Amino acid sequence: MSAPLDLLRQRASVRRLDSILVDRIAAGEVVERPASVVKELVENAIDAGATSVEVTIEAGGRRLIRVIDDGHGMGPEDLELAVERHATSKLPDGDLGRIVSLGFRGEALPSIGAVARLAITSRRAEDREGTSLVVEAGIKGRSRPAPGPRGTRIEVSDLFAATPARLKFLKSDRAETAAISEILRRLAVARPDIRFTLRTESGSPAVFPAESEPGPAAHLRRLGVVLGADFPPNAVPLSLAREGVSLEGHIGLPTFHRGAASHVHFSVNGRPVRDRLLLGAVRGAYADTMSSDRHPVLALALACAPDLVDVNVHPAKTEVRFRDPGLVRALVVSAIHESLRRAGARSATTGAAQALDALRPGTAGPFQVHSGASAFARPIGTGYRPAATPSFAAPAGYHAPGRAAAGLGEAPQALFATELAPPGADLREETAEPESDHPLGAARAQLHETYIVAQTADGIVIVDQHAAHERLVYERLKRERMEGGIARQGLLIPDVVEMSPAEADRLIAASEDLERLGLTLEAFGPGAVLVRAIPSALSGGSVRNLVLDVLDALEAGGVEEGAPGGSGDPLTRRLDAVLSRMSCHGSIRAGRRLRPEEMNALLREMEVTENSGQCNHGRPTFVTLKLSDIERLFGRR
Repeated sequence: MSAPLDLLRQRASVRRLDSILVDRIAAGEVVERPASVVKELVENAIDAGATSVEVTIEAGGRRLIRVIDDGHGMGPEDLELAVERHATSKLPDGDLGRIVSLGFRGEALPSIGAVARLAITSRRAEDREGTSLVVEAGIKGRSRPAPGPRGTRIEVSDLFAATPARLKFLKSDRAETAAISEILRRLAVARPDIRFTLRTESGSPAVFPAESEPGPAAHLRRLGVVLGADFPPNAVPLSLAREGVSLEGHIGLPTFHRGAASHVHFSVNGRPVRDRLLLGAVRGAYADTMSSDRHPVLALALACAPDLVDVNVHPAKTEVRFRDPGLVRALVVSAIHESLRRAGARSATTGAAQALDALRPGTAGPFQVHSGASAFARPIGTGYRPAATPSFAAPAGYHAPGRAAAGLGEAPQALFATELAPPGADLREETAEPESDHPLGAARAQLHETYIVAQTADGIVIVDQHAAHERLVYERLKRERMEGGIARQGLLIPDVVEMSPAEADRLIAASEDLERLGLTLEAFGPGAVLVRAIPSALSGGSVRNLVLDVLDALEAGGVEEGAPGGSGDPLTRRLDAVLSRMSCHGSIRAGRRLRPEEMNALLREMEVTENSGQCNHGRPTFVTLKLSDIERLFGRR
C-alpha cells in the first residue's frame, strides 16, 4: 500500500491551521501566475484614483513586479490593515449586490505577501512623508516612515519563493510577459483616461498615453494604440441604450477580422471581462457577414446600475452574470447590426494596402509589376487576338433596379476594348459620366469575366461580381421573408431531384420551413423529391443544385446549434443560414460576362444595400484604390 494512502488511514484530531498556511492556501486562488499579481495591483491602483500606472517586470514577473501609481495613497494605519486578510476600503456599505470598484475582497496583498516578498511604500497628499512596510513569506514587518511622492509603490520579488512547487507550473518568461501585457492591454482599452506603462527587460517600454478629453474620438485614439493603427480607419462607432443598459464603443468592419478572439474587448462598468454571453452575442451578430473561423475586432463598454450585474461569480472577476441576460444579448446584437447597417458599402482598407504592396515594382508575390519593356510577353501589334467569347446562361434573377429581369444575357457581349483616339482629340466629354460621382463610381471594364473595374472621383474600385451579387441576393431574400413572404416562381414542369432516402426525408421534414423561403417541394417516392416552385430571385439556375445546396445547409445545422446570442430565434437563424446557401447558388458566377449597364446596375444596388462590403462568408466584395496611391506606384508623388 502506498505511503499517501497510509497517511490518509491514520486517525488525526481536528486542528486549526496556522494563519501563514491559511494565507498560502488562499494565495493559490488569488495568485495563479505573475499576471494575476499584476492584475490585482493595477486594479487597486485604478480604484485609488490613479491617472498614471507604471508596471516593471523582470524574468516574466518571477524575479520582480513593481507597480507605481499616483493615486490617493495610504496612511500608516491604512497600510497596516491593507496586508491583513479580509480588510478593504472598497465595500463602504457592505453590499455585495452593488459593487462599484474593481477589487473588493481584501485578499490580494496578504495572499501575495504569503508567497513572495512584498514591499509597499505609500503617501497621501496631505502627509509630509510616506510609510513603508514589508511582508516576507507571510510574516509582516513593522511600518516605518519613508520618503516618496504621492501614491503607492509596490514591489513583489521572488514570487512563489515560499511555495517553490508552484514555480514548476509557470510557463516561459516570454509567455508570462505576454500574459501580463494582455492584462494591461485590456485595462488600457477599458480606461483610456489613465496612462499605462509596461517596462520589461526586452527593450523599450510599451506606453499607452492617457486621453485627457472623454468621448468617442479619444476612445478611438486609444484603440489605435492598443489594437493597431489599422483599426481606426476600419472601425464603426456604436452607441445604443435600452432599459437602463447602455453600450458604447467601436466595432471593426466584417472584412477586418482576425484568426483569434483575443481582439474582442468588453468592459462592464469599467471592468474588463471575457464573458461567454457577450462573446456569443458578438459571434451571432457577425454570423452572416464573417466566416465562422474568423473573429471580429472591437471594443465595447457596457454600463448599467451595479445591482443589474453580479461581478462576484468568478475568482478572477473575468466573468459576470446579468440580471436580464436576454436584454443584454439583444442589445449587443441590435447595436452591432445597426452600426454595420449605417456603415453602408464599406470594405476594410487592409485589402487595398495589400493590393498596393503586391503591385509595387520588385515586390515578390503573386503579382509583380515590371518597369522594363521585356516584361511583356508579346509586344503590341504582333497580331494577338483574344480567345473567342464564351457563351453563358442568363444570370440567376439579377436585374437592375427598376428594370425587368429579362434581357440580361440575351447574347454574349463583345470584349471591352480601349481604342487610341486620334491626335488632338478631346475625350473629356466622352469619358465624363455622372456615375463616377457615386461612391462606387462608374464601370469601365470587366477583367477575366470576374472583376468589375469602376472609376470613382478620386480613384478606382475593383469589385468581385460573384461575391457582391451573392450579398445582394441574400439581403433581398431576407427582406422579402421579413416583409411577408419570398416571391416564388412556379415550374411549368415540376423537377424531380433524386438523392438518398435519408436526405429526402430530411428535406420533407423541413418542407414547411422551406415553403416560407419560396421553395415548394413534396415527397416523390423513396429517395426523391418533387420541386414545384423556387424563389423568383433564383430563377434561371439549376433546380437540382439549388435543392442540394439547401440540403447541405440543413445537414450543417446552419447556426441552429451555432454560436449563442445570434440575431432572432433559432428558427430565424436557421432560415437565414439556408437563405445564405441559396443566395450563393443564385448569384452571378465568376466567368459571366456583363454588359456596362449591368455592371453599373450592380454598383448602384451595392450602394443602397446594407452589408454589401462583404459576401456571406466574410470575404470583401470590393477593394478601393485611391488615385494618390496609384500615382505613387508610378513615381508621380
